[in-house]
Amino acid sequence: MTRADDEAYRARVRGCLLGGAIGDALGGPVEFDDRSSIVADHPDGVREFVAKGPYWPAGTVTDDTQMTLFTVEGLIRAGVRTDRGIGFTLGVVHHAYDRWLDTQLLLKPSGERDGWLQSVRWLYARRAPGNTCLEALTAARKDGDTIQRFGEQAVNDSKGCGGVMRVAPVGLLPANNAEWIFDAAAQIAGYTHGHVTGKLASGALAAIIHHLNQGAGLDDALDEAQTLLATKPGHEETIAALAAARELAAQDLAHSPETIERLGGGWIAEEALAIGVYCALAYPEPDQFLDALALAVTHSGDSDSTGAICGNILGALHGETALPAELVFPLEGRGTILQLADDFVLEFTRANRLHGDYGPHTTWTTRYPGW
Repeated sequence: MTRADDEAYRARVRGCLLGGAIGDALGGPVEFDDRSSIVADHPDGVREFVAKGPYWPAGTVTDDTQMTLFTVEGLIRAGVRTDRGIGFTLGVVHHAYDRWLDTQLLLKPSGERDGWLQSVRWLYARRAPGNTCLEALTAARKDGDTIQRFGEQAVNDSKGCGGVMRVAPVGLLPANNAEWIFDAAAQIAGYTHGHVTGKLASGALAAIIHHLNQGAGLDDALDEAQTLLATKPGHEETIAALAAARELAAQDLAHSPETIERLGGGWIAEEALAIGVYCALAYPEPDQFLDALALAVTHSGDSDSTGAICGNILGALHGETALPAELVFPLEGRGTILQLADDFVLEFTRANRLHGDYGPHTTWTTRYPGW
């Protein structure tokens, strides 16, 4: 990579992770509200952070961002693990989700885990985590203590959006093989969601992010992702949802909550992906970032997840400088998100200066143990 390439890559990684978190925090307080009440309070859409009671101040993120951060950490640790000569092991991300499960079951760090992310105290809060994620990860623990079946797919038939809302970081890996990216994200989603559509919608999002990260425009990234998706058995629901989103965005319609709800509520994977894509297509320009996010969260469905997916897509497309400044600075956990984003870039562009089979031996491997 040239220096300019490095800077563009860092901007996309930061934009994708921060953009997703902003969309999540915009949508979280209205997630379970109906459209009419949301529009009554926010006639132009939800365009600023709002509080949701005394324990949910404005700018609070949900489990969507929490799990996305543990996806990032798992991918970094998988990179470190390659020093052992065994390749890039996706099961390391499953292990990361087990540490996220600790944050949902414990009041504070236990002192028994390694790495730094599990020690971040603000993560120890339940923000409406999905039951499917909790149940699948708990089931993977032996005697309720430690995870034993890294990399095994969940035994359920859920296609809830809890897989697709957390896999955007897979698309940020600097790999040239889009199919590997797709399959990796589908596998990672499958650690908690067993339905083929839940996995394929997740693979499709990662493929979209991958092509955007490579410099493609949004329409071209969607074309490439859909072409790849069409080769996968069981693709029909996800293909249909993406086609509907693109067709709706191309029509000369007012972009409104009523229009969004023609795509569904976003509670299931393909609908969440379709809504996120539709809103990005409706307002694709850098100076329209907030317009897209406001549209993505102002509806009667899973507002935080659709907002997060839209933010991931546009953040990867435009980079961090397009993010609305008034929402960046008060965002919960911004320091943690940026630290992970920058560490992700370091691992996948400068690993030879941080760790290796025969050195250098730095404190990086204490920060990110290879498991």
